Amino acid sequence: MTYEIKNILWATDFSREALDALAYAVLFARTCRARITALHVVPEMGPALLEARPAYMEDIYFQVEASRKKEAKRLAGIGETKKIRFAKTLVEAGSPVKKIIEIAGQEKADLIVMGKRGRSALERVLVGSVANGVLRHAPVPILFAGKKRLRPEIKKILVPTDFSEREEIERDFAWALASMFGADLTLLHVLALYDYRVGAESAQAMLKDVEARLKRREARERKNFQVTEEVVRDFNAASGIVNYAQSKKFDLIAISTFAQSKLGRFFLGSNTERVITLSDVPIFAIPGACTKE
Repeated sequence: MTYEIKNILWATDFSREALDALAYAVLFARTCRARITALHVVPEMGPALLEARPAYMEDIYFQVEASRKKEAKRLAGIGETKKIRFAKTLVEAGSPVKKIIEIAGQEKADLIVMGKRGRSALERVLVGSVANGVLRHAPVPILFAGKKRLRPEIKKILVPTDFSEREEIERDFAWALASMFGADLTLLHVLALYDYRVGAESAQAMLKDVEARLKRREARERKNFQVTEEVVRDFNAASGIVNYAQSKKFDLIAISTFAQSKLGRFFLGSNTERVITLSDVPIFAIPGACTKE
C-alpha cells in the first residue's frame, strides 16, 4: 500500500480544539508538501421546520447567507494571522458531517484534520457528534487533535495491535507516517483482563504467549526509524492504550475502527471512540473504508 498526503482538509467550528488542530494540519502540510483546504459548515434548519414555518424561510436563508459571509472572513483572517496560505477557504451550509465527507471527496483529500469535541457542553464531555459521524463515514484517515502543544512534532508513533487479519493495513498506514516524519514506531498489545480474576502465574504465562506471537511475526524492513513491540496488562484496551501513550509521551496514536465481525466491529469501534475521548495524544484514526482491499 502506498499512502501519500497531498491534500489536507481542515474542518473547523472555530472551537479552541479545532484551532489547535490547525497546527497539525500545517505540520503535515509542510512535511508532505501538501495543500490545505479550510472548511467551515454553517448548520441549516431542518426542512421539516421550514415547511412548518414557511413565512420564515426568506429570513432564515438571509441569515444563513449572512453567516456564510461572516465565517468566510473569519477563515481568511485566521490564514492572515497565522500566515497560512490555504489552497481554498470554503463555507458550506448543511449537515456538518455530510458536508465534511462530501468536500473531502470533492477536494480529493488524503487526510481530514479536526478537533474531536465541539463547542457545546455535551460535546466537551463526549466525543463530539460531528467527530463521531466523520469517524464512522470518512473515506480517508482523520487526525483528531489532542492536548495543545506549543510546537507539535511527530517523533514517536504508537500503533495498537491485536493480531487481527487486517492488522497489516493499519500498520502500513503507520509505516507510511513513520517514513514521512522519520518517527519511531511502537507496536503495542494490551492484554485486557477486565474484572476477571487471573492468578499471577496465569497472567504471566499469557504475557509470555503474546510476546512470543510478536516475536514470531515476520520481520519487516527497517529504514530510518526504529520499530519496537510491547505488551502491557490493563483493565481494558482503551485505558491501556491511553495510559501507555501518555506515560511514554508519544506524539501520535494510529488506530483503526475496523473489525471482521459485526460484533467485533461494534466493540472495536466503541473502543476506538473511547481512546479518542480519553487521550491527550493526537489520534490518527483509520476508518473501515480505508481498509477495503
